[in-house]
Amino acid sequence: MPEEAIAPRYLEPILGVVFDLDGTLILSHHDFPRMRAVAVKTAERHGVMPGHLSVHEPIARIVDAAREELAAARVAEGEIFRMEAEIHRAIDAIELEALPRTVARPGADPLLALLAARGFRLGVLTRSSEAFCRAALGQTGLLPRFPYLRTRSAPGPAKPSPEALRLLLAEMEVPVDRALFVGDHLLDAECATRAGVRFYAVLDDPPEPGSTGTEKFRSAGAAAVARDLPELARMLGLLPGTEAAVPAG
Repeated sequence: MPEEAIAPRYLEPILGVVFDLDGTLILSHHDFPRMRAVAVKTAERHGVMPGHLSVHEPIARIVDAAREELAAARVAEGEIFRMEAEIHRAIDAIELEALPRTVARPGADPLLALLAARGFRLGVLTRSSEAFCRAALGQTGLLPRFPYLRTRSAPGPAKPSPEALRLLLAEMEVPVDRALFVGDHLLDAECATRAGVRFYAVLDDPPEPGSTGTEKFRSAGAAAVARDLPELARMLGLLPGTEAAVPAG
Protein backbone atom coordinates (compact mmCIF):
# COMPACT_ATOMS: atom_id res chain seq x y z
CA MET A 1 0.00 0.00 0.00
CA PRO A 2 1.45 3.44 -0.93
CA GLU A 3 2.49 5.65 1.95
CA GLU A 4 -0.06 8.32 1.02
CA ALA A 5 -2.93 5.79 1.21
CA ILE A 6 -2.22 4.87 4.85
CA ALA A 7 -4.57 6.47 7.36
CA PRO A 8 -2.60 9.12 9.29
CA ARG A 9 -1.95 8.73 13.01
CA TYR A 10 -1.84 12.06 14.80
CA LEU A 11 -0.16 12.68 18.12
CA GLU A 12 -0.70 15.29 20.83
CA PRO A 13 0.29 17.90 21.65
CA ILE A 14 0.57 19.81 18.40
CA LEU A 15 3.92 21.57 18.12
CA GLY A 16 3.57 23.59 14.93
CA VAL A 17 0.97 25.20 12.68
CA VAL A 18 1.51 25.83 8.97
CA PHE A 19 -0.76 28.28 7.16
CA ASP A 20 -1.65 28.77 3.54
CA LEU A 21 -1.24 32.44 2.61
CA ASP A 22 -3.76 33.92 0.19
CA GLY A 23 -7.35 33.60 1.35
CA THR A 24 -6.27 32.13 4.69
CA LEU A 25 -4.09 34.85 6.25
CA ILE A 26 -4.41 37.64 3.69
CA LEU A 27 -6.94 38.84 1.14
CA SER A 28 -5.16 39.95 -2.02
CA HIS A 29 -7.83 39.83 -4.72
CA HIS A 30 -5.43 38.34 -7.27
CA ASP A 31 -6.51 38.37 -10.90
CA PHE A 32 -6.60 34.56 -11.02
CA PRO A 33 -8.50 34.34 -14.34
CA ARG A 34 -5.75 36.37 -16.02
CA MET A 35 -3.03 34.29 -14.35
CA ARG A 36 -4.62 31.04 -15.51
CA ALA A 37 -5.09 32.37 -19.04
CA VAL A 38 -1.44 33.42 -19.21
CA ALA A 39 -0.33 30.00 -17.97
CA VAL A 40 -2.39 28.24 -20.65
CA LYS A 41 -1.21 30.49 -23.49
CA THR A 42 2.42 30.13 -22.41
CA ALA A 43 2.14 26.34 -22.29
CA GLU A 44 0.59 26.31 -25.76
CA ARG A 45 3.46 28.40 -27.12
CA HIS A 46 5.82 25.72 -25.84
CA GLY A 47 4.00 22.91 -27.60
CA VAL A 48 0.92 21.94 -25.60
CA MET A 49 -2.01 21.32 -27.95
CA PRO A 50 -4.58 24.17 -27.91
CA GLY A 51 -7.71 23.16 -26.05
CA HIS A 52 -5.98 20.54 -23.89
CA LEU A 53 -5.67 22.84 -20.87
CA SER A 54 -8.57 24.48 -19.03
CA VAL A 55 -8.47 28.04 -17.69
CA HIS A 56 -10.87 26.86 -14.98
CA GLU A 57 -8.27 24.61 -13.34
CA PRO A 58 -5.93 25.84 -10.57
CA ILE A 59 -2.57 27.06 -11.88
CA ALA A 60 -0.79 24.13 -10.23
CA ARG A 61 -2.96 21.72 -12.22
CA ILE A 62 -2.37 23.65 -15.46
CA VAL A 63 1.41 23.51 -15.05
CA ASP A 64 1.38 19.83 -14.08
CA ALA A 65 -0.81 18.91 -17.05
CA ALA A 66 1.38 20.90 -19.43
CA ARG A 67 4.52 19.23 -18.10
CA GLU A 68 2.97 15.77 -18.44
CA GLU A 69 1.85 16.39 -22.04
CA LEU A 70 5.22 17.73 -23.13
CA ALA A 71 7.07 14.91 -21.36
CA ALA A 72 4.81 12.34 -23.09
CA ALA A 73 5.65 14.00 -26.41
CA ARG A 74 9.35 13.58 -25.57
CA VAL A 75 9.98 17.31 -25.47
CA ALA A 76 13.43 18.06 -24.04
CA GLU A 77 13.50 18.61 -20.27
CA GLY A 78 15.22 21.95 -20.81
CA GLU A 79 12.30 23.18 -22.90
CA ILE A 80 9.86 22.11 -20.20
CA PHE A 81 11.89 24.00 -17.60
CA ARG A 82 11.86 27.09 -19.81
CA MET A 83 8.07 26.86 -20.12
CA GLU A 84 7.64 26.64 -16.34
CA ALA A 85 10.07 29.51 -15.74
CA GLU A 86 8.20 31.70 -18.25
CA ILE A 87 4.86 30.91 -16.62
CA HIS A 88 6.23 31.71 -13.17
CA ARG A 89 7.76 35.02 -14.32
CA ALA A 90 4.43 36.11 -15.78
CA ILE A 91 2.50 35.04 -12.70
CA ASP A 92 5.01 36.75 -10.40
CA ALA A 93 4.43 40.05 -12.19
CA ILE A 94 0.63 39.74 -12.00
CA GLU A 95 0.83 38.80 -8.31
CA LEU A 96 2.81 41.89 -7.42
CA GLU A 97 0.13 44.07 -9.03
CA ALA A 98 -2.20 42.93 -6.23
CA LEU A 99 -0.02 44.26 -3.40
CA PRO A 100 -1.69 47.70 -3.12
CA ARG A 101 -5.05 46.05 -2.39
CA THR A 102 -3.74 43.28 -0.13
CA VAL A 103 -4.95 43.28 3.50
CA ALA A 104 -4.82 40.89 6.43
CA ARG A 105 -7.81 38.59 6.77
CA PRO A 106 -9.95 39.61 9.78
CA GLY A 107 -8.68 37.88 12.91
CA ALA A 108 -5.30 36.89 11.46
CA ASP A 109 -3.02 38.87 13.77
CA PRO A 110 -4.90 38.07 17.01
CA LEU A 111 -4.88 34.36 16.09
CA LEU A 112 -1.15 34.38 15.36
CA ALA A 113 -0.41 36.31 18.55
CA LEU A 114 -2.28 33.70 20.59
CA LEU A 115 -0.50 30.83 18.85
CA ALA A 116 2.91 32.47 19.38
CA ALA A 117 2.13 33.08 23.05
CA ARG A 118 1.36 29.38 23.48
CA GLY A 119 4.70 28.43 21.95
CA PHE A 120 3.56 27.02 18.60
CA ARG A 121 6.11 27.08 15.79
CA LEU A 122 4.55 28.92 12.85
CA GLY A 123 5.16 28.58 9.13
CA VAL A 124 3.66 29.54 5.78
CA LEU A 125 3.36 27.21 2.80
CA THR A 126 2.15 28.98 -0.33
CA ARG A 127 2.01 28.75 -4.10
CA SER A 128 2.83 32.49 -4.19
CA SER A 129 6.29 33.72 -5.08
CA GLU A 130 8.84 34.55 -2.41
CA ALA A 131 8.70 38.23 -3.38
CA PHE A 132 4.93 38.48 -3.07
CA CYS A 133 4.77 36.38 0.10
CA ARG A 134 7.30 38.49 2.00
CA ALA A 135 5.93 41.79 0.69
CA ALA A 136 2.32 40.85 1.52
CA LEU A 137 3.16 39.61 5.00
CA GLY A 138 5.29 42.70 5.59
CA GLN A 139 2.57 45.07 4.37
CA THR A 140 -0.04 43.44 6.61
CA GLY A 141 2.24 43.34 9.66
CA LEU A 142 2.25 39.53 9.83
CA LEU A 143 5.81 38.83 8.67
CA PRO A 144 7.41 38.90 12.18
CA ARG A 145 5.14 35.99 13.16
CA PHE A 146 6.71 33.65 10.60
CA PRO A 147 10.34 32.52 10.88
CA TYR A 148 9.59 29.73 8.40
CA LEU A 149 8.33 30.27 4.84
CA ARG A 150 8.17 28.00 1.80
CA THR A 151 6.97 29.47 -1.50
CA ARG A 152 6.87 28.31 -5.10
CA SER A 153 10.22 30.11 -5.54
CA ALA A 154 11.93 27.60 -3.24
CA PRO A 155 13.99 24.83 -4.86
CA GLY A 156 12.27 21.47 -5.05
CA PRO A 157 8.59 20.55 -5.05
CA ALA A 158 5.86 23.12 -4.48
CA LYS A 159 2.42 22.81 -2.94
CA PRO A 160 0.29 20.71 -3.41
CA SER A 161 3.15 18.19 -3.42
CA PRO A 162 3.16 16.60 0.05
CA GLU A 163 6.95 16.77 -0.03
CA ALA A 164 6.77 20.58 0.05
CA LEU A 165 4.92 20.44 3.37
CA ARG A 166 7.24 17.78 4.74
CA LEU A 167 10.31 19.86 3.82
CA LEU A 168 8.89 22.90 5.62
CA LEU A 169 8.05 20.88 8.72
CA ALA A 170 11.54 19.40 8.73
CA GLU A 171 12.96 22.94 8.71
CA MET A 172 10.61 23.83 11.57
CA GLU A 173 11.69 20.64 13.41
CA VAL A 174 8.05 19.61 13.81
CA PRO A 175 7.10 15.94 13.21
CA VAL A 176 4.31 15.49 10.67
CA ASP A 177 2.10 13.78 13.25
CA ARG A 178 2.39 16.79 15.59
CA ALA A 179 1.61 19.43 12.97
CA LEU A 180 -1.50 21.21 11.75
CA PHE A 181 -1.98 22.71 8.29
CA VAL A 182 -4.63 25.44 7.89
CA GLY A 183 -5.93 26.48 4.47
CA ASP A 184 -8.91 27.64 2.46
CA HIS A 185 -8.58 25.53 -0.72
CA LEU A 186 -9.03 21.87 -1.63
CA LEU A 187 -5.41 21.84 -2.83
CA ASP A 188 -4.40 22.62 0.76
CA ALA A 189 -6.46 19.66 1.98
CA GLU A 190 -4.87 17.42 -0.65
CA CYS A 191 -1.37 18.54 0.31
CA ALA A 192 -1.95 17.95 4.03
CA THR A 193 -3.69 14.59 3.80
CA ARG A 194 -1.12 13.19 1.37
CA ALA A 195 1.65 14.34 3.72
CA GLY A 196 -0.03 12.69 6.73
CA VAL A 197 -0.65 16.07 8.41
CA ARG A 198 -3.97 16.95 10.04
CA PHE A 199 -5.83 19.67 8.16
CA TYR A 200 -8.23 22.38 9.34
CA ALA A 201 -10.13 24.32 6.69
CA VAL A 202 -11.31 27.90 6.92
CA LEU A 203 -14.19 29.02 4.71
CA ASP A 204 -14.06 32.13 2.56
CA ASP A 205 -14.65 35.30 4.58
CA PRO A 206 -16.94 36.69 3.28
CA PRO A 207 -18.33 33.72 1.30
CA GLU A 208 -18.07 34.05 -2.47
CA PRO A 209 -19.96 32.32 -5.32
CA GLY A 210 -18.40 28.93 -5.97
CA SER A 211 -16.68 28.81 -2.58
CA THR A 212 -15.78 25.39 -1.23
CA GLY A 213 -18.23 24.34 1.48
CA THR A 214 -17.91 22.34 4.67
CA GLU A 215 -18.95 19.01 3.17
CA LYS A 216 -16.39 19.18 0.36
CA PHE A 217 -13.63 19.97 2.85
CA ARG A 218 -14.74 17.10 5.09
CA SER A 219 -14.74 14.76 2.10
CA ALA A 220 -11.22 15.94 1.24
CA GLY A 221 -9.94 14.98 4.68
CA ALA A 222 -10.41 18.08 6.82
CA ALA A 223 -10.51 17.23 10.52
CA ALA A 224 -12.37 20.49 11.23
CA VAL A 225 -13.87 23.40 9.29
CA ALA A 226 -14.03 26.95 10.70
CA ARG A 227 -16.23 29.75 9.41
CA ASP A 228 -13.48 32.31 10.02
CA LEU A 229 -10.22 32.81 11.92
CA PRO A 230 -11.84 33.79 15.25
CA GLU A 231 -13.76 30.50 15.15
CA LEU A 232 -10.50 28.69 14.38
CA ALA A 233 -9.00 30.28 17.49
CA ARG A 234 -11.95 28.96 19.53
CA MET A 235 -11.54 25.48 18.02
CA LEU A 236 -7.90 25.48 19.09
CA GLY A 237 -8.82 26.49 22.64
CA LEU A 238 -6.92 29.77 22.37
CA LEU A 239 -9.64 32.02 23.79
CA PRO A 240 -10.74 32.25 27.44
CA GLY A 241 -13.38 29.71 28.36
CA THR A 242 -12.64 27.36 25.46
CA GLU A 243 -11.20 23.89 25.73
CA ALA A 244 -8.21 23.20 23.52
CA ALA A 245 -9.06 20.75 20.75
CA VAL A 246 -5.35 20.34 20.07
CA PRO A 247 -3.32 21.49 23.08
CA ALA A 248 -0.06 23.28 22.48
CA GLY A 249 3.19 22.11 23.96
